[in-house]
Amino acid sequence: MEHPPYRLAEEFDRFLGDPDDPGEVFSYARCAELDEKEEFPADICDRFQEWGLSDEYVPVEHGGRLHDYEQVLQLVRTVARRDLTCAIGHGKTYLGGVCVWVAGSAEQGARLGADIMAGVPVSLGLTERAHGSDLLANDVRTDDKADKADHWLVSGEKWLINNATRGSVLSLLTRTHPDGGPRGFSVLLVDKRELDEGTYRHLPKIPTLGIRGADISGIAFDGAQVPRSALVGAEGAGLEIVLKALQLTRTMCAALSLGAGDHGLRLGLDFAEERELYGRRLIDIPQARHVLAGAAADVLLHEAVALVAARAVQTQTAELSVTSAVVKYLLPTGTDQVLADLTGLLGARAFLKGVHANGRFQKVERDHRIVGLFDGNTLVNLNSLVNQFRPLVRGFKRGTGDTAGAGAACDLATPLPPLDPSKLSLVARHGSGVVAGLAASVEEITRRAARKSALDPVAEAARRLLAVTTEVHAEMEAYQGALAEVPAAAFEVARRYTLCWAGAACVGLWTQNTDRLGDDPGTGALWRDGLWLRAALDRLLVRLGEPAANGRETSEELLSALRDARSSGRLFSLLPQRVPERRPATPAAPSGETERTSC
Repeated sequence: MEHPPYRLAEEFDRFLGDPDDPGEVFSYARCAELDEKEEFPADICDRFQEWGLSDEYVPVEHGGRLHDYEQVLQLVRTVARRDLTCAIGHGKTYLGGVCVWVAGSAEQGARLGADIMAGVPVSLGLTERAHGSDLLANDVRTDDKADKADHWLVSGEKWLINNATRGSVLSLLTRTHPDGGPRGFSVLLVDKRELDEGTYRHLPKIPTLGIRGADISGIAFDGAQVPRSALVGAEGAGLEIVLKALQLTRTMCAALSLGAGDHGLRLGLDFAEERELYGRRLIDIPQARHVLAGAAADVLLHEAVALVAARAVQTQTAELSVTSAVVKYLLPTGTDQVLADLTGLLGARAFLKGVHANGRFQKVERDHRIVGLFDGNTLVNLNSLVNQFRPLVRGFKRGTGDTAGAGAACDLATPLPPLDPSKLSLVARHGSGVVAGLAASVEEITRRAARKSALDPVAEAARRLLAVTTEVHAEMEAYQGALAEVPAAAFEVARRYTLCWAGAACVGLWTQNTDRLGDDPGTGALWRDGLWLRAALDRLLVRLGEPAANGRETSEELLSALRDARSSGRLFSLLPQRVPERRPATPAAPSGETERTSC
């Protein structure tokens, strides 16, 4: 199946060249050098600009090429698979512009879009040193003066801001009413090129454990004159605009975790293929095979969730408050666990810089730790779900939610409608269409299993998922009124809900696409007989407290698919995509088998 976002990502990857070649601008060697120096990857970002990556951050209505959020997901994933610092440093511009895409005027959109496509870095000024995620406590403020009626006078400090120093433009959340409150903040599109130099200063770069070359710094204002025309949306609507914008960016953060998972899994597999231990290769030791198969299952699970979520941006916009919170919790924490499991496989070499793969594993592991903090940390996202327990429970009981939109998100052959930002909502009022569609998907798999016995394990796992999902919604009822003082147990229920949502997304994705993808020569083995779904549901059910259903046979099939993808030059992925990397020589084939040749 030719799926356009994957084809475009493959084209982009090929343009970037072989990352194992130190002569390429965007090579592993260059990224390691920049990391060691804690230097921003400016030359690599110039390479992105040459291809036109920035154009993909700007909606078509503002002059860019952004019409498909799944496409953005795959492009940023491609960058993140090589280096997270580059993905985060360059992708921050999308984050900086999204408030304008959500609520700005046509004039603001056109002007900002032109800047972004010209390569101007943009930033988002939210957090402050003393307040962290508590946006209602922010102190950066604007004052009105009679002699400056055509300007805002901005004062205060924003801290831990990505691209605060490098960025020329930033979307700034500022207090526009002295008393603050939900309607006391606004967003201003501040262009530093138009400010008097004496009215702002950059704060020093903050040394970080991971993404060491990124511009994580801050900015302080002292009576900076910002024109009234810089107001994005209505005065006092700043918090609502930011929270809606974060629904988009939290969903797109999935690309960072997908890329890190791709990279870590490949490094783990290569190590197991090459390393000899106790007189045999590590890949032949049962525990190592178990770890690799589990990591492979999680990588595909995360990809399935991200695919549905990215498409749901446009097909289920009104439910993005749930979708984004699920994805922003599940993928960073899940990928951290994948990397932790692979760390056990690599042992000491996971922490060393100059041994296995020039130390790339320790870099991707520490770089990825920060992803869980972006755009609302783990607890913020779980709390967002707790706050929506009431409509989620009600919707599940009634079978409501946007099930048509969920079906379109799961069906990769369905064209995506344009994004309508006016549909963004702080609460999914009618529940989750993805979860509401689970029962119908389970029935479909059960019907298929009646005709094909190889699907029996998948159908059984899907029925168990539906039963647990019903139980989780019953647990959610006890915390429907928990808004201010949220008990710890409610966060655990929210965690369980994210697993149910993920399972429903996986089941929907498989049922909608398996007939088209089962015959693909590259990835068909993952779809036929529900191999990837079988493995993903098993991982989810175990985390939901259920016993494992699929055993060694599933693990061995998945590991075989992983090794085959690596040896044949394909990304280990649900959909076919070739990668430009050189591949390790295939181990000698046992007697009587034909040895594969690496190309």
